[in-house]
Amino acid sequence: MTTPELTAVVAATHDIWMRTNDLIGESLAQHQMTPATFQALWVIDPDEPPPSMKVMAERLYCNAPNLTFISNQLVDRGLAERAVDPDDRRSRVLVLTAKGREVRDELVRTVLEKTPLAVLSADELRQLTALLGRAARPN
Repeated sequence: MTTPELTAVVAATHDIWMRTNDLIGESLAQHQMTPATFQALWVIDPDEPPPSMKVMAERLYCNAPNLTFISNQLVDRGLAERAVDPDDRRSRVLVLTAKGREVRDELVRTVLEKTPLAVLSADELRQLTALLGRAARPN
């Protein structure tokens, strides 16, 4: 069911996403990255085991050919390497290189500094996190 409130929230979410991409555009360009390649770099959490290509596709909501294109860009820029999945030797994982960790850290810092969401208080951010988390959960 469409309501004016739902339309406004979807529009605001889209605007924040687009403004954030615009605000970090210069930083992305310095690393020859697009928003799509940055999103791929973002979802490779250096504190977790390297994600399989299947997990990457799920996190990015994309298909295998699209993921291959994006992951090739990360590999070609020396930000990630493909490796055999230690849990399933038939599968591949994406592992951040040292350069990939540095670039990821730098770009995440840049996003957090420049996002329009940075104007919100800690309490507002907690509320927003709870609401968005509820909306993001599968039915």
